[in-house]
Amino acid sequence: MNVLTKTADAVVQTTIGQILLKRGFIGENDLAKALSFQSSLGGRLGAILVRIGSVSEDHVLEALSYQLGLEIVTSETMPQDPAIYLECIKGSGIEAEWWIDQGVLAWELDPTTVSVICRDPLSPSLQEALSAAFPEKSLAWALPRNRDLDLMLDLVRRSLADDGRDVSGDVALLRELAEEAPVVELVANALAQAVNEGASDIHVEPREHEFDIRYRIDGVLQNRLTLPRSRFDAVASRIKLIAGLDIAERRLPQDGRIGLRISGKDLDVRVSCLPGVWGESIVMRLLLKEQKHFTLQRIGMAADQLEIFSRLANEPYGIILVTGPTGSGKSTTLKATLEEIKDGKRKIITVEDPVEYNIPGVTQVQTKADIGYTFARALRSILRQDPDTIMIGEIRDGETAQIAVQASLTGHMVFSTLHTNDALTAFTRLIDMGVEPFLVASTVRAVMAQRLVRQLCPHCRESHVPAHGVLEKCEQIKAAFPALLAKPATWFAAKGCKQCQHTGYRGRLGIYEMAAVNDELADMVLHQKTIPEMVVVARKNGYRDLLEDGLIKAWHGDTSVEEVLRVAGQMGVDGD
Repeated sequence: MNVLTKTADAVVQTTIGQILLKRGFIGENDLAKALSFQSSLGGRLGAILVRIGSVSEDHVLEALSYQLGLEIVTSETMPQDPAIYLECIKGSGIEAEWWIDQGVLAWELDPTTVSVICRDPLSPSLQEALSAAFPEKSLAWALPRNRDLDLMLDLVRRSLADDGRDVSGDVALLRELAEEAPVVELVANALAQAVNEGASDIHVEPREHEFDIRYRIDGVLQNRLTLPRSRFDAVASRIKLIAGLDIAERRLPQDGRIGLRISGKDLDVRVSCLPGVWGESIVMRLLLKEQKHFTLQRIGMAADQLEIFSRLANEPYGIILVTGPTGSGKSTTLKATLEEIKDGKRKIITVEDPVEYNIPGVTQVQTKADIGYTFARALRSILRQDPDTIMIGEIRDGETAQIAVQASLTGHMVFSTLHTNDALTAFTRLIDMGVEPFLVASTVRAVMAQRLVRQLCPHCRESHVPAHGVLEKCEQIKAAFPALLAKPATWFAAKGCKQCQHTGYRGRLGIYEMAAVNDELADMVLHQKTIPEMVVVARKNGYRDLLEDGLIKAWHGDTSVEEVLRVAGQMGVDGD
């Protein structure tokens, strides 16, 4: 008996498009576009919606499960041993090549039932062939993710035989493989899943016998899929093809970009290819065109830091520097700052590489180094545009630093970023770039270093008692900042659940160390005093380092002590 036959009539009653529309996964325009494609080219509506980027595969599977009454199987619930599938294939009397070509697998659930997974469970030919192959057994059809099905098909194919095709030098074959439906769907699904999980980057990394697809989520890489190395060339070619890169060039680095609509969201994808020992490492940076609305209040600044930073940001002239490594949230902080100060009365211009956030009411300029349009050259043009406030994406060289200083001296407020490990080192960095110490001392209003720590998942976090050294350190912080630790401590540790992909964390917030420049600190910059000497003076004005600010967040239960120590280091915290 075919379990799926019961639901065949119901498919006509409620279409997959109507279900997705009713659940808010797609809009009317998405459905109309997909129906137009379907009338012209044929195919299943759900697959078309995934390919044009209107919805993710997971949402389609959810709708199909509701529509057909079928269970969704995952890699955790599918057999992982290819021998189990091969045993079922052998018992069917159908050639193994047919199973591979049709993209269908089966295994025995019990002596009377065979579980079947495929891309199209509604295919009449599949239902007829499998019913004839197992006449005395029930067929329990289930819905797999394409990437899980592809992985199992590859394992079965490799168990049967190794076809030994070498596609590395055949450009025509690479292009052909890149256009095949399974490869197109694998790349589309990887992008959709990354967007749905809030990933910032996708890493496609080849090894000798496999390749990995990893997502950077909340600043930490997480493995999502491992596939046979034989499929890497087709996947890499597909990514390079849609990014406008040369699929035949594998010896030199390449950079490209893709404009996509994924899961109903407009996306700008920056693609970087880097030749390695086992093939090209491909990294895709995902930039959503519709960004979340960030404010200084929401990004994690404590009340005392927020008051100082907001006051200085509204000054008419000077320089405010935000420092930290790549991926520490500097651009987000500057975006939130510009959102805070824009009032319709100021001319605000930014020069960036790349422009990551679109800010209404702000003139944003993209540099193009390949044609000589650098930060320094763009800044000279910007100063002729009569700006009040300037934001420089990054001060990378002495020329840019000198122009920023001159802009602040001529009555402009300048915001920018630097790559330094702490806040006070920013003064030394500017001086090393060639800016005179007296100019640094007279123009810089504040320096702020920042990092991002992961927030604990509210669904699974569990109470925790930190080590004795941490508690001692917090007593010192409480003595210096009693208002910030006035409430009793609520320590938590990460546990992990389905809601947070078993990581124990969901989302991120910033930890900061800020030094506002007063006369005493400016005098120390002028005389090029050491960083430890500057720290002593800065502490009189409310300065605390990244570790201390992180432990304040952990005290309030926003993150874990373990996460703070991972990001900020353990200097100043003794062991148990």
